[in-house]
Amino acid sequence: MSVVRWAREEELPALAEVERAADGLFEQVGIVFPPGTTMIEECDDPGRVLVEGRGFAMISMVDGNVHLDQLAVHPDSMRQGIGGRLMAAVHDHAVAVGAPGVTLTTFRDVPWNAPWYTRHGFAPMDDPGPELRAIVQHERELGLEIAPRIVMYRPVV
Repeated sequence: MSVVRWAREEELPALAEVERAADGLFEQVGIVFPPGTTMIEECDDPGRVLVEGRGFAMISMVDGNVHLDQLAVHPDSMRQGIGGRLMAAVHDHAVAVGAPGVTLTTFRDVPWNAPWYTRHGFAPMDDPGPELRAIVQHERELGLEIAPRIVMYRPVV
């Protein structure tokens, strides 16, 4: 079994294929993403990306919390616990940097999105801060609100 670790710069380009493959799963629930670059292709800082095998979690700081920008696991590597281990590493990072919690935005009704995050300790966030509200607005402008979205929060415990 591989371990969660910080990405190396030379690994970032190959992670785009993981993200595109994971995004392709949304087609089975009628969600097709608008054309454009993947989130990982827009990242130039490996210090924001945790990897394990064919999965990654990309993070940033938003309103004082660690924010999960993207979590992607290649479909061929799913159901092996990679996503859960990546989430645990994101939580551990939040503890290490003294953040009060972890935030994310996701599809509310897609089984491997909001319900999965709920099982990992997240709950809907009713009053996001200004930076997180700006992210939600930016997602709308990009056309990502293809299906109902939700902002979620997990406190550091």
